[in-house]
Amino acid sequence: MSEEITNKLDQLANFLAQRDVLNLQKKELIDQVLTPEIRARLEEIDSEFAGKLEAVDTNIEVLEEEVRQAALRHGASVKGTFLRVVWHKGRISWDTRSLDEYAEVHPEITGFRKQGEPYVSIVKV
Repeated sequence: MSEEITNKLDQLANFLAQRDVLNLQKKELIDQVLTPEIRARLEEIDSEFAGKLEAVDTNIEVLEEEVRQAALRHGASVKGTFLRVVWHKGRISWDTRSLDEYAEVHPEITGFRKQGEPYVSIVKV
């Protein structure tokens, strides 16, 4: 079973590498089409919009934080015309290690224990 998963992971890594190579090839072909004049103009456009985008991003960050704080104080979700801020009750967590130790002496509490389904994530090595 482990070998089968290893093979699939290797195949997935191969597909990811293929995608990277294709994107590089695409970029190379696009770069061949662009004349120095077009490249220069694209850089000018990027420069022209960089400051504007940075200002808008800053406004967004500030206003998002204001909305979050206002919703926390309000204690409820609020729906706007295009966006909604969703208020969530704080999550409760327990010290599992300590409770497991406590359960060794008091096994009756294990009836209240629930364990979710296992899940996986794929990460680069």
